[in-house]
Amino acid sequence: MSSNLAKHFLLREDVTFLNHGSFGACPRPVFETYQRFQLELEGEPVDFLGRRLTELMKAPRVALGEFLGTSSENVVGVINATGGLNIVAQSLDLKEGDEIVTTDHEYSALEKTWAYVTRRTGAKVVVVNVPMPFVSEAAFTDALVAAFTDRTRVLFLSHITSPTALVFPIERPIAEARKRGIWTVIDGAHTPGHIPLDLDAMGVDFYSGNCHKWMMTPKGSAFLYARPEVQGLLNPLVISHGWTIDSKQPDAKGAFGNSPFIDEIEMQGTRDPSAMLAIPSAIAFRKEHDWASVQRACTALAQETALRLSELTGLAPLSSPEFSAPQMVAMPIPECDPQEIHKQLWERYKIEIPVLKWKDHCIARLSVQGYNSKPQMDYLLEALTELLNLNAEPQLKRQHG
Repeated sequence: MSSNLAKHFLLREDVTFLNHGSFGACPRPVFETYQRFQLELEGEPVDFLGRRLTELMKAPRVALGEFLGTSSENVVGVINATGGLNIVAQSLDLKEGDEIVTTDHEYSALEKTWAYVTRRTGAKVVVVNVPMPFVSEAAFTDALVAAFTDRTRVLFLSHITSPTALVFPIERPIAEARKRGIWTVIDGAHTPGHIPLDLDAMGVDFYSGNCHKWMMTPKGSAFLYARPEVQGLLNPLVISHGWTIDSKQPDAKGAFGNSPFIDEIEMQGTRDPSAMLAIPSAIAFRKEHDWASVQRACTALAQETALRLSELTGLAPLSSPEFSAPQMVAMPIPECDPQEIHKQLWERYKIEIPVLKWKDHCIARLSVQGYNSKPQMDYLLEALTELLNLNAEPQLKRQHG
């Protein structure tokens, strides 16, 4: 891994930042593009938002379409993946007794979203316990398909899970759901820029992902994808200037000349679009720095660190390497108070890393991005050894390099 990539980021030098997965980190050149658009906006707000915005927003959609394996007509900008998935969940025509099949690894904000939807509609969430440790695509798919009934209307899955940092092999479950006329809704919060995506080939109905995480765009940039055949099912959460009264008619246009799908979601009152407009700059940054090779190095370092911790704790990993997120790994640690360990890692060592409880597992979720280094991994392991009494004799040195 190139040791000089850290210089391109704005992270504090006194912090060992091992939590890219939560909110990402934006490279300086991309952040400067973001600020340039903000300055343009403030220089003439009416011109920027009133005359130029519709045309300006085409560039990030085109860049996203190429990056995600789809047409720019199938993606629209949203603030974050939770917002994009709320548009879907609150648009689908669910009735009392309908079922939403999901797993026990989902992100809590989306669990709350579906709980809200079921309270309003009378539908029911069916939670599938994924076989663990996660070592088999067939066992995963079989468990999901076994939960399908004639009342199943939605299959909702994370592509990369938040608490357990697993890559779910979602292609076959999506295909099985499509055969049965079940809508497929995928939470891709951690996926764009982390693993390759070809959304059209995937055959998914709806997919929302964050750009501010592994694509390294500014916060407030994400997308919602919908297949052309299902775009008409969606309604915006906010009715604003992009909406038209005939938007559900065949071949209808939105108020700004795009499809209703784009105009209704994209044009929702006054907001700063600068983070979305910086998406092409983030994609260019990845190309300039040969990000595929950076990711390979990050993956090797993440897996090596997880193996080293496993050797210290004697605890088995949650999955085989093929199902672990390449740059983010959930590392089991001995039984502890996760909040206290998290607090001590921050207050005593200035290490930023999530520590959490998932079912009966205590987990330290490590993210490795291009600005991280092996000395930082050593420092983390030494800190955990001290805090968890892992029978070693560490000699701590502050390492940020």
